[in-house]
Amino acid sequence: MSIRPLPEILINQIAAGEVVERPASVVKELVENAIDAGASRIDIDLEEGGARLIRIRDNGCGIVADELPLAISRHATSKIASLDDLEAVATLGFRGEALPSIASVSRFTLASRRHDAEHGAALQVDGGRVGELAPRAHAPGTTVEVRDLFYNVPARRKFMRAERTELGHIEEWLRSLALARPDVELRISHNGKPSRRYQPGELYSELRLEQTLGEDFAGQCLRVDHAAAGLRLHGWIALPQYSRASTDQQYFYVNGRAVRDRSVAHAVKLAYADVLFHGRHPAYVLFLELDPTRVDVNVHPAKHEVRFRDARLVHDFVYRTLKDALAQTRAGISGEQLAARGTYDQQSPGVAPAAMPGAGFALARGPAAAVTGGPASWAPRQSPLGLQVADATSAYAALYAQPSPAADAGALTADFQPGLPPASGDGQVPPLGFAIAQLHGIYILSECADGLIVVDMHAAHERIGYERLKSAHDSMGLAAQPLLVPLTLALGEREAETAEREQATLAALGFEVTRAGPGTVLVRSVPALLAHAEPDALLRDVIADLREHGHSRRVDSARDELLATMACHGAVRANRRLGIAEMNALLRDMEATERSGQCNHGRPTWARFTLAQIDRWFLRGR
Repeated sequence: MSIRPLPEILINQIAAGEVVERPASVVKELVENAIDAGASRIDIDLEEGGARLIRIRDNGCGIVADELPLAISRHATSKIASLDDLEAVATLGFRGEALPSIASVSRFTLASRRHDAEHGAALQVDGGRVGELAPRAHAPGTTVEVRDLFYNVPARRKFMRAERTELGHIEEWLRSLALARPDVELRISHNGKPSRRYQPGELYSELRLEQTLGEDFAGQCLRVDHAAAGLRLHGWIALPQYSRASTDQQYFYVNGRAVRDRSVAHAVKLAYADVLFHGRHPAYVLFLELDPTRVDVNVHPAKHEVRFRDARLVHDFVYRTLKDALAQTRAGISGEQLAARGTYDQQSPGVAPAAMPGAGFALARGPAAAVTGGPASWAPRQSPLGLQVADATSAYAALYAQPSPAADAGALTADFQPGLPPASGDGQVPPLGFAIAQLHGIYILSECADGLIVVDMHAAHERIGYERLKSAHDSMGLAAQPLLVPLTLALGEREAETAEREQATLAALGFEVTRAGPGTVLVRSVPALLAHAEPDALLRDVIADLREHGHSRRVDSARDELLATMACHGAVRANRRLGIAEMNALLRDMEATERSGQCNHGRPTWARFTLAQIDRWFLRGR
């Protein structure tokens, strides 16, 4: 068979196979073009889930009438002109393939008018066959109409799903876009009926969070904004207690472009590892900003993926930023209180504050009057009950105090003086309040400023011990234990090359490794704390992580798992009777311990019941 050039229509249809997967792909390409044209309002009209009709209207800059035929030709674009432009792409679209690809598999109409033009123009394309350019009345902006998608490619049309399924894919992509561009108004209709409207607002405001992900997420998320090493990460991460059974609320953007990146997803998963219950997934909306020359967006036909020049740096930056943000979720601090506290500054070593505008953490929203001041201050509130909080806690202390040695009795007397809050001389009530009783030897009951706190004492003590053990080991570093007889480990050739290349990294983790052959390494030392925890399997996992992510937390995770087990065995058990002083000491430790809102396994350690909630139980005030 002789070699011959392909017909232009067939070339476009082959390109459509890469660019146009389903109606949602068409909506994505056309709406991104509208945003690149500077549109502030975009109307999306759909019929039969986009299979019958997709119409995108915008109020952007429009297209010159003479350039309409050029707009539907392959590799024609106004967004790049040189290799330098391609290496620093700042627009959502840039390939110049979308319009001709879509037009080759549909009945396509492109109509547009520049703001300075007297009238618009339109061009029709039927399955790749271009019609004549004709004048048309049109408001400033552009309208693209796509009818009967895949009508001339029956094999592709058969793979389309049900109308509801295709519409769901379109709505999900528009939700993702709405989060990234809250300054653009989006109006969506389906089968002639308005279905959704995203009202415009300020960039990165909480309005779009509520419109897209609901009030639950908006009320239980932590605002993150941190910059260092030429990178800036900002957005919202859900508190650990707001977790999902799937990854349906995970949105990540690079320079405003929604992408999927395994390295970043891995970094987020590691950051939540200590606070999330097994089998659950975090929710987040995160925006990473960096110099466009440090990221390659031209690695996927549909622009779903990117490639970072410094992938290891990005991974570590995302992990450390989120890990430090989640460390602020201490017990006793509700979402609203975190919001009212303001911003947590997180300065990176060697980075001047001026280089990180707005850096820090703050909760996204909540009543501004809930708490004011710094981390060590609480706003006292008078209980609706007749007794002052201090009087009530003193009374309960006397009622539930157990016979104890003189030292313990002295401590109780000092802590619970009549008329004064225990351990406080200024009338302020700590976040977890003051202990009043122990329930069934499992839970601590505490009276706080606005209701009742219930604490799982074993889970809370487990987290406190775990964090102390981690801090102690972090201060000492990972000690290496030499092996009397070096361990010979058989690996694949690429794994052995990774081990040889990453010798310094492995040494910092406690492994002394030298290459002994094409697929063999000698292990001369292992982490001392994990010497009896199958170090050969652990080393294989570490090398696999270094190959895939350029970073590994396997050793730290294995160490943390061992320390968590130690902390669990050392924590107070059920049915152990605690005195009031011991319970209060545990509450104060919880308030001072990072991540104390969850135990080592991700279970909650405490719960708050406000007086308003308790009043509803008993129908008070009705």
